[in-house]
Amino acid sequence: MMRRDLPVAESRRTRDSAAAVLRAILDHGPIARSSVARASRLSAASVTGIVSSLLEAGLVREVPEAAGPPGNGRPHVPLDIELETVAVIGAHIAVPRTTVALLDLRGRVLAQRQDPHGARDPRSVLTALAARVDDLRREHAAGRAILGLGLATGGWVDAANGTVVDHNILGWQHVPVAAVLSRATGLPVYADSNSRALMRAEQLFGGATRQVRGSAVHLFVGNVVDVAFATDGAVHQGPRSAAGAVAHLPVEGCAELCACGRTGCLQAAVSERTLVRRARAAGLIDRLELRALIDVAQGRGPAGSEGRAGSGGPAGGEGRAGGEGRAGSARAAALALFEERARLVGRAAALLLDLFDPEVLVVAEAGVNRLDPCLAVLRAEIADRSAAGADVARVVRRSSFPADVLAVAGGAVALDRVYAEPLAAR
Repeated sequence: MMRRDLPVAESRRTRDSAAAVLRAILDHGPIARSSVARASRLSAASVTGIVSSLLEAGLVREVPEAAGPPGNGRPHVPLDIELETVAVIGAHIAVPRTTVALLDLRGRVLAQRQDPHGARDPRSVLTALAARVDDLRREHAAGRAILGLGLATGGWVDAANGTVVDHNILGWQHVPVAAVLSRATGLPVYADSNSRALMRAEQLFGGATRQVRGSAVHLFVGNVVDVAFATDGAVHQGPRSAAGAVAHLPVEGCAELCACGRTGCLQAAVSERTLVRRARAAGLIDRLELRALIDVAQGRGPAGSEGRAGSGGPAGGEGRAGGEGRAGSARAAALALFEERARLVGRAAALLLDLFDPEVLVVAEAGVNRLDPCLAVLRAEIADRSAAGADVARVVRRSSFPADVLAVAGGAVALDRVYAEPLAAR
């Protein structure tokens, strides 16, 4: 499959005054109508009409409790985003499992569930995913209008047509995920790649790029690796929605054999599958799950179980001391694996920093997100290898959603549509 085989996607972005008003309320709410006009650069009359439509659509609400002290003239009733009666559903398809989540219009995860795949073929995965969406709606979304279902996954995703063109680890090609899930759930469904989805989440709700109006790069590292680039607030898709493919970027020090038959490919070296396989071979975990290795690195995993290791000593004395020693050793070994991964990711990130020279470079990788030493290692490697002269401590940041990356990724695909064309979404 070649990228030229797909039709060129038409841009779906147009100037939408309702979007400008809703985004001003998102960024500054609770906010008075007069301030919305200034923030959105629209006339007061236009804002009045648009706010009426947004109130009727249930996307914003008046919050008189946030009004200031009474004064002369008509009181100003501030506006804020509606959080109680509307929501979106986010779904993420990873290599081992799916994640389904309910998010409010500020991108906060209200409920989520993760389930391992049974079979990995598209029909089985999407059928099970649709059933989990229905369960989530029934159990957690009573009384809420669901504005859409967003889906994020790895590989090459044609966002304009809602199709997974190629996900080589899952073995999917030309899977019309949006159409299949829309038929099964009755919801409008939108799909995109991991990094593009998370870039939009950062722009809407994150601390890393929310206020950046210049350029930003987002690097996602899981079982798949991909990149997103944004400038002037617009995320670059490419003419066939194929931008961001860096899985086979050659990186010095990568010795793992890739599925493409070469060594030195970034994805083969830093994928979660490679990491947990090495951890299990070292006896640090007893199951091939990244969460288990994170627990060990944080001193909570099976290899550091103090109760089990310390049961042999009198009153837990020598046994407990030995168990604590083994726990510390396991924790150090697990952290060393994550730090080595951070170094390899840092080498790729340095190339991206030199190539794009962005204002912000966000790295969403489990160790960087949740283990402070890994962030330090990543930044040090970038500083050592980059020639851009950037202030790495300021430019290079971890994800704004360290505990909910996958849930937020799917939800952001739907929320991006809501904030781009709010009245159409409702």
